Amino acid sequence: MPQVPQTLDASAVRTWCGLALEALGRAREEIDAINVYPVADGDTGTNLYLTVESAVAAVEAVFEGHGAVSTTADDPFTTSTEVGRPALADAVRAMAHGALIGARGNSGTILAQLLRGMAQVLAADGETAHADGQGLRLALQQAADSAREAVAHPVEGTVLTVASAAAEAATGTEGDCGTVARAAYEGARAALAATPGQLAVLKRAGVVDAGGRGLVAVLAALVETFTGEVPGVVPSARPLSGAVFDAASGAVPGEVHARGDADGNDACAEGGPGEGGPAFEVIYLLEAQDAAVARLRDRLDRLGDSLVVVGGDGLWNVHVHVDDAGAAVEAGVEAGRPYRIRITHFGLGDAHTAGAAGRPPRERAQRAVVAVVPGEGLAGLYTEAGATTVLARPGEPPASGELVEAVRRAHAREVVLLPNDAELRHTAAAAAEQARTEGVRVALIPTRSAVQGIAALAVHEPDRRFDEDVVAMTSAAGATRYAEVAVAERQSWTMAGICQAGDVLGLIDGDVAVIGSDVTAAAETVLDRMLAAGGEMVTLVLGDEAPDSIAAHLESRVRESYLAVDTVVYRGGRQGALLLIGVE
Repeated sequence: MPQVPQTLDASAVRTWCGLALEALGRAREEIDAINVYPVADGDTGTNLYLTVESAVAAVEAVFEGHGAVSTTADDPFTTSTEVGRPALADAVRAMAHGALIGARGNSGTILAQLLRGMAQVLAADGETAHADGQGLRLALQQAADSAREAVAHPVEGTVLTVASAAAEAATGTEGDCGTVARAAYEGARAALAATPGQLAVLKRAGVVDAGGRGLVAVLAALVETFTGEVPGVVPSARPLSGAVFDAASGAVPGEVHARGDADGNDACAEGGPGEGGPAFEVIYLLEAQDAAVARLRDRLDRLGDSLVVVGGDGLWNVHVHVDDAGAAVEAGVEAGRPYRIRITHFGLGDAHTAGAAGRPPRERAQRAVVAVVPGEGLAGLYTEAGATTVLARPGEPPASGELVEAVRRAHAREVVLLPNDAELRHTAAAAAEQARTEGVRVALIPTRSAVQGIAALAVHEPDRRFDEDVVAMTSAAGATRYAEVAVAERQSWTMAGICQAGDVLGLIDGDVAVIGSDVTAAAETVLDRMLAAGGEMVTLVLGDEAPDSIAAHLESRVRESYLAVDTVVYRGGRQGALLLIGVE
């Protein structure tokens, strides 16, 4: 057994996040199956997993930035070589930020705020004063308080109740981090068992709160982090009807009468479950000032229910259930800059909700395409072509769990996966492998740019044999050279020489080929170099910040200088690069 940490430091945070992800991965399907409050859409376990996966990625990025290296496969969450190990403050801030930007559903949003509340204490000045049992007690209390404040209308019998019980149990305990963590876990476990007596919908279904069940798993991982011991069996998340959980034994006789809502399970907000509630779930990240967010809370509270707004320091995660999804997004636009907007219709159902609420399971499609896209404009283009999309924001690549969720959302027997980014190759491969274990036939085409994905999608024919379709799409992608024009963020050495911050860079097939000062001139040089080797079709994808005249200029250049070469132009939205270029 690896040595366990005695105090709360960056390595302990890393270990805890990794163990929590493992625990939620094991319990995901069980938690998905018991969500009954307030909307029965069945993916709370998935939402919690994706939220923690994002936190893990952020913490790992901090360790990589400090040169910390993981040990053997037998102990993947500790470090063997730690050159300039990050401080506790760095690790907990990364954990909280990763959870915030990756939070999914009500459950994930509240968990993100719980982690943020802990970070507010643990990252405060005077780190050593917060790295012991007393610091952990304070962090758990701040977590519970801040999560409750983030919910518009708290309801007992939800994850908020479980978090408060954990904090209260920890507060009454003296000792080291392991002792405090175990007390918090036991307090949360007892509170979880009592949730059916606090919320009638849980008692009718014979289940405990799904979000609270997820939090107990996360706290169990905290105990394991500091003691090396896995706590006692958590009550089963797949009860049989009628009776309420017995937390002590984990035994629950009977069979579940209702399956529930994943992301609303612990919504901790008013609004009844099942039919009669709002039709849409709206989630987005929001860049806005505190005063604007306060006004946004009031407006969204009038529009719907299950309102949770978490975050701070200019970045927020907004979650609400409404009938008018457009009005909820519009409210975000008035408050600041919303992005990563996700709108889900509760009535549509998916792979997780088959059979819920008495509906027959939705028939699987034979084949689907799942693609990662860098901007809203391209997402619309891919969607119109029939693909299921995963939006990747600049600097925020999707985690493998998000790709797996997209494969499930596609609900097909066969899936072609287009990562559209060379750096997502391993992430996409992991997602493909996970989807295969769930019975989906997945082919990964290693597209390195969205323009290669467009070329592949253009020849996609779902009616032909799967292997033939994959070969044709792979061939089309491989025959497409790709480039992008972007602005340098800092001084750097490149294949074309030294660039300064603010220089315009032209990258061809991933390498810097042009350094200039004018966007249009650099784009023209890049295009000329690409067409020097021949080509039949030029694809231009314009970012929001590209010059208005650049498309017309490049189209004119192609028309006048290259015979029999066609040009097609798309608007990509906020895609990071000013311009994407493809030459087939």
